Amino acid sequence: MSKVIIINGPNLNFLGIREIEKYGSLTYEDLKNKISQHKEGENKIEFFQSNSEGEIVTYIQELTKDSEVKGIVINPGGLTHSSVSLRDALSILQVPIIEVHITDIGKRESYRRINLISDLCTKSIVGKGIEGYIEGVDFLNEKN
Repeated sequence: MSKVIIINGPNLNFLGIREIEKYGSLTYEDLKNKISQHKEGENKIEFFQSNSEGEIVTYIQELTKDSEVKGIVINPGGLTHSSVSLRDALSILQVPIIEVHITDIGKRESYRRINLISDLCTKSIVGKGIEGYIEGVDFLNEKN
């Protein structure tokens, strides 16, 4: 069975706790449940979250060995703006990459407007809350 991988970076495990006015009240578990319940299409959904840049990079490297992976939805959080290592790992992938940000990072602080991965991504979805994840999964399901 084909798989779509949802990767979440630092602090996204604190959804529903951290800056609710920006990120909403749904928790990370709520996010996973909503995506799992919505899942339309043939693809199995797998989730990965880490607060560690190295763990995320290693996980992405391991995905290159998995022929069932048909696409990635990634919200790298703050690593978007700072991680060359994440960029390098994503550049190895041979599957569509959908970048998701809950808020519109282009309308936030100037340092959040630096995006080291967007040019590697098939599509970027910003400012749509957690619905952005659903849109990303739907896009990949339509592609596969």
